[in-house]
Amino acid sequence: MNAPARRKGRKYDQVLDGARRVFMADGYEGASVDAIARAAGVSKATLYSYFADKRLLFIEVARTECARQAEESAHLIDLAAPPREVLRFAARRMLGFVLSEFGQRVFRVCVAEADRFPELGRAFYESGPALVRARIKDYLRAAAGRGELAIEDFDLAADQFAELCKADLWPRVVFGIDRRFSDEEVARVIDGAVETFMARYGDFS
Repeated sequence: MNAPARRKGRKYDQVLDGARRVFMADGYEGASVDAIARAAGVSKATLYSYFADKRLLFIEVARTECARQAEESAHLIDLAAPPREVLRFAARRMLGFVLSEFGQRVFRVCVAEADRFPELGRAFYESGPALVRARIKDYLRAAAGRGELAIEDFDLAADQFAELCKADLWPRVVFGIDRRFSDEEVARVIDGAVETFMARYGDFS
């Protein structure tokens, strides 16, 4: 995907921060350029000097936030730690994002705008989920090399684990049944994901 046309400057981060707050509060459709400019403390002319339109600004906000969270998660995954510890940590980080207000808004906008702006979903995926997936694959390879896991298809295993982490909770979010979940509900899904994955790939002795 081509990066949004912009010129970096001292108020660039200020614009992104203001836009993030407005998008979080009002959603993509409800957010106006005037409101974003006010939240960022800049003029509309300054905002447009960085981003030609609201769509490009939202893409950059989503990509920046996803990349930040993905990079933070990737750095915290210890390749030498035991599988259950790493998988439980990874599951909690993934669920924390997809169930967050921001994660839900990004997903809904990507789906709603898929026909008009297909690059939006690609930007979201490549800047966040793809990075986390790659790091999980790295860990699975390392654990398999130590004999802690028995995996042949690392791509499939990484994708299976991600899907296990979304069991029950994610469909309820997508279909608007629930927006908030208790710690007990989240822990139930995480424990189930880890134990199911380990039953398939780890408990082979």
